[in-house]
Amino acid sequence: MIYLVMIFVGMLGGALIVFLALVQRRVALGRQKREQEAQRKKIQEALEAATKTRKELQQQASQLKAREEEFDARFVSYKELQDENAMIKRDLQNIDVDLRKLQLDRDLQRKAQDTLDGRTKELGSRYLKENVKWIGKSLTPNNYVAKKQQLLKVIERCRRIDFDVSAEEEASLVADLKEEYEKIVRAAFEREEQARIRAQIREEQKLEKEIERELKQLERERAAIQVALEKALAEAEGKYSTEVENLRARLAEAEEKSQRAISRAQMTKSGHVYVISNIGSFGKGVFKIGMTRRLEPTDRVRELSSASVPFPFDVHMMVSCDDAPALENALHRQLHRDRVNKVNPRKEFYRSDIDMIRKTVEANHGEVQYVADPEALEYNQSLSISEEDSDFIEQVYDTLEEEESIADDE
Repeated sequence: MIYLVMIFVGMLGGALIVFLALVQRRVALGRQKREQEAQRKKIQEALEAATKTRKELQQQASQLKAREEEFDARFVSYKELQDENAMIKRDLQNIDVDLRKLQLDRDLQRKAQDTLDGRTKELGSRYLKENVKWIGKSLTPNNYVAKKQQLLKVIERCRRIDFDVSAEEEASLVADLKEEYEKIVRAAFEREEQARIRAQIREEQKLEKEIERELKQLERERAAIQVALEKALAEAEGKYSTEVENLRARLAEAEEKSQRAISRAQMTKSGHVYVISNIGSFGKGVFKIGMTRRLEPTDRVRELSSASVPFPFDVHMMVSCDDAPALENALHRQLHRDRVNKVNPRKEFYRSDIDMIRKTVEANHGEVQYVADPEALEYNQSLSISEEDSDFIEQVYDTLEEEESIADDE
């Protein structure tokens, strides 16, 4: 029994020992497992760190490879450097040759340009001189403004072809043109003055002949009246007679006319100043102011109304005065700014009004009779004439011309 108890106790002790051993083993296995788990975590972390490091290393390897490829691409061998150096030397030599050639070409071009500039200056100078000479030769008293414009255009053309004409030279050329114009005007004025003197002499001679003819006519008339008067006195036998008184009055009138003609012949400045217009030829407000020494001043107006103008002149004033040139000059000076032709002051046409002219005449001569509105008969009729009347007048003139032609042939 005891043996059994001992066996049971032994078995229980052995079981306890085994149980304790198993518990201890289990604790050891748990501890070992925890250590393995901790180690596994460390290994896992180490693997993750290694993976990360590997990726970084792979990235750095890629960068290094790229740099290596870039370096390999930029790498130049000594042979390539030699070839490139030789090529650069050859290019530099070619550039040097080209530069020398360009320098030579530039020198040649400069010489050619200098030659061309010299030729241009020569041609420009000749062109300017020839044109100045031609303008001077073609200058007249009536074309100064046009010739000045031509001179300025010539100077502008010279400047456009790079022939320099300085402002001082231009002013000198214009001054020379003015001086030449003054000489030409002076010469023309002298010629006109001589012509005027000759015309005046001819007119005075013509006037003398007219006066002489009038005196002879008056003398014949006076002699005839004297004879008739003596005959009438003889027949009347001292008695009063109306016929005798008429003859005496006619004789006194004839003697008075004779005395006026003699006085007129002795007065060299007396004459008529006329103010006339021609609206059909020159329009309204244009007047011609001149003078004549003729005994019949309307003859001068008829001359001016000749075939050179389409319509006859209308007379606004015909002023008889002892000093006609003085009155004419006073009118011309007063109306100087109103000249129609401002280039040639010898032309006696003025754009003014009749009242201004009348005031000037009255200020220098006294009260005067005048006609304000021109009749302009032929002009007004020409505006209103019918085609039928115009054809009729043309036919009449044609018929007269044919008759004159036939008479001339005969």
